[in-house]
Amino acid sequence: MLASASTDAKNAALEATARLLGERSEEMLEANAADLADEGAAGLTPALRDRLALSEERVAAMADGVRAVAALADPVGEELEGKTLDSGLELTKLRVPLGVVAVVYEARPNVTIDCAALTIKSGNAIVLRGSHYAERTNGALAGIVRDALAEAGLPQDAVLLLAGGGREDLAELATQEGTVDLLIPRGGEGLKQALKEVATVPVIYAAAGNCHVYVHAEADLEMARRIAVNAKTQRPGVCNAAETLLVDAAIAERFLPGVLAELHDAGVELVGDERARAASGGVEVGVASEEDWGREFLDLKLAVAVVDSLDDAIEHVNRYGTRHSEAIVTRSEDAAAHFTAGVDAAVVYTNASTRFTDGFEFGMGAEIGNSTQKLHARGPIGLRELTTYKYVVSGDGQVRE
Repeated sequence: MLASASTDAKNAALEATARLLGERSEEMLEANAADLADEGAAGLTPALRDRLALSEERVAAMADGVRAVAALADPVGEELEGKTLDSGLELTKLRVPLGVVAVVYEARPNVTIDCAALTIKSGNAIVLRGSHYAERTNGALAGIVRDALAEAGLPQDAVLLLAGGGREDLAELATQEGTVDLLIPRGGEGLKQALKEVATVPVIYAAAGNCHVYVHAEADLEMARRIAVNAKTQRPGVCNAAETLLVDAAIAERFLPGVLAELHDAGVELVGDERARAASGGVEVGVASEEDWGREFLDLKLAVAVVDSLDDAIEHVNRYGTRHSEAIVTRSEDAAAHFTAGVDAAVVYTNASTRFTDGFEFGMGAEIGNSTQKLHARGPIGLRELTTYKYVVSGDGQVRE
């Protein structure tokens, strides 16, 4: 049982996983090349193909992430609370694994390794269901983890990979009461809605990221330019990339021409409201539809709007955002405090790019996803978010009168 495995045994499995990723990287890359060449991946957007693609650097980064998880403190058995009750009973609140975690995900094969590493360290078993167009890559990666478990003397079946199937298979997984303790879907709103219709097991949605950068009237405009460009272009196909740029009307004519020109030169398709288009300084900006404000583009496309005030920016973010990651650029501490208090999101930034919402960046080693819900896990789902707790009560013969 992985739940009762020692920290040393779990770390040994993780160290073996990291080593085997390096030793068998050629095998990983061959499987990935076959997936990319398959007709199943032919219709993917450039952003999704980027998510699917592996390289020597990305394989090395996966191994680094596994080692980072191994270096973290083991959460299992952590004492959260201890006290003596009036009855003389000794009550201890201990952190324990959830049990069996199922993760449904699309495109990114590194998720296979990240999820397996986190569940092994937190004492959970995992059922992985990836995309059909990443089947060879995910199979090779899961095989490495299973071999590492066996090398460490732990059960291989603590990590199981299901073939990517259709909605019927998804419904079957989402209704495995008594077998699956938690389901975590990573994907867009379509996946989320499909599961909402059928799931009978507990679900934490690592859902879409319609993220915003708001440039306040008192922003450092050079800082704002760097943040806006980074948040959109550094890796546009991920959930923490910015999809909308909001600019205060007081500085729109000074700020927009330069930043829009840089974004345009970087290949970003720009759409905006009437005021953003008028302040573009001649940069081509298309007409934004109502649907664009709520869309997760996952591509080199950005919606741009001019707002009259901080409160208008907050209203826009809360209306169209997905509660993932939001940012304000400002030199005003009061404005920053008002934005962070008023915006409903898992992560809110002041003077920084939304691209930092990531388990590795947050010191968690890796993540299973980013929760946009208001449950025990919000934001990056790491080791502690994959545990629950139990009360252990010790007495010396007490009975309740």
